[in-house]
Amino acid sequence: MAVSPIRRPDPPALSPVPVLRLETDGEPDTAAESPRPPASRWRWLQWAGWTYALHVLTVFGLGISNAFLGLTLLASPAALRSGSIPWTRLRALYRPLGLYALLLGASVVASYSPRASFGSLSELTSLATAFLGPLLVRGERNTRRLVDALVAVGALIALDGLAQLLYGYGGIDLRIRGPFSHWMTYAGVLLICDLLLMARLAVDPSSRRLWRWTALVILNLGLLGSLTRGAWVSLAVMLAALLAIRRPRYLVAFVPAALLFVLLAPSPVLSRIFSITDLRDSSNYDRLCMADAGLRMIAERPLFGIGPDMVQERYALYRNPTAPRYWVPHLHNTLLHLTAERGLASLVAYLWLMAAPIFLAVRRYRAEGKANGPRADLYLGTVLALAGFNLAGLFEYNWGDTEVQRLALFLLALPFCLEMDPAPAQALQKDR
Repeated sequence: MAVSPIRRPDPPALSPVPVLRLETDGEPDTAAESPRPPASRWRWLQWAGWTYALHVLTVFGLGISNAFLGLTLLASPAALRSGSIPWTRLRALYRPLGLYALLLGASVVASYSPRASFGSLSELTSLATAFLGPLLVRGERNTRRLVDALVAVGALIALDGLAQLLYGYGGIDLRIRGPFSHWMTYAGVLLICDLLLMARLAVDPSSRRLWRWTALVILNLGLLGSLTRGAWVSLAVMLAALLAIRRPRYLVAFVPAALLFVLLAPSPVLSRIFSITDLRDSSNYDRLCMADAGLRMIAERPLFGIGPDMVQERYALYRNPTAPRYWVPHLHNTLLHLTAERGLASLVAYLWLMAAPIFLAVRRYRAEGKANGPRADLYLGTVLALAGFNLAGLFEYNWGDTEVQRLALFLLALPFCLEMDPAPAQALQKDR
């Protein structure tokens, strides 16, 4: 008699592993949940996230910041998989970023001296700040923590500069500069931190704590002490814009407040304020001569420019005969310098790159209830800080200042960080 084989019962179907949604300040994160990665991978994600944050927070020491960026680049391949990068969700950022990088290479090839321009390709490493930001700083909680830490670091940098007043700094010939080699770097970093903090205080009553008010005072005193007119103009315009958005009726007090400030301001500050529109000021006239030379460069090679790092090499060939200087390191204007070096195509890519996060932040700000939205301060801070950075760039080549550019690149990533799922490492830890 044949014996039928014993059939084992089929194993029950496995239900999907639940993934906890990360909660932030009592509000659920609006991003969709993502599958939990293996433990080894989330450890790499955690490591890369920390080194990324540290490279943003240590811009006061560029060598340290570069070292942390290098560690981030080393950890990222293990932390990320090609399939884990949401290209569709991030294409609004990656398309202009990729075009900008591509045109940088084209401008090197088309340069008057490709060998001399080759070193500018190191900027591709710096662009990793914007590329990796949404992948390593995911969700509102992580983004908010990094922004808060950046504001705190900015206040300490400002305090370091103010302390230099005790050692003879403070005049136009010896301006405070904090840990940086130039006062414009100092002012550029403080401006970004200041605008992020102002946006937070303007829309989030729960954030109005003593340490933030103290940081606000220190940041603005540092900006004043830097005697950097471009940063002042940018701060004043962005403050007026913030009042127009949040408290339009307060705009009527803007002019009296400005008059009161003029009456109380120390003489070095007043002297710098009154020199802003004075064409007899040698630095103002020098910048007009730089603008004339830059336009000549653009007219000669409009598409790809004369080549990265070629402005200082060839300035004398385009210099106005009445210009005060025979050599300049840059043209003191981001848009003009970028176009002269790399052409109109790169200018378009740069403007697209700046516009993409601003448009996203404005859309999300409106969609989430404007100032009543849970992340309104981050969206508004992105818009103000990027707009302020570019307004200040009309008076200084701040995009070419690596420390300031690094913070601007993080700002480009910031609204996209809020689009991303919370870090899988957090979900895993919370699930344990």
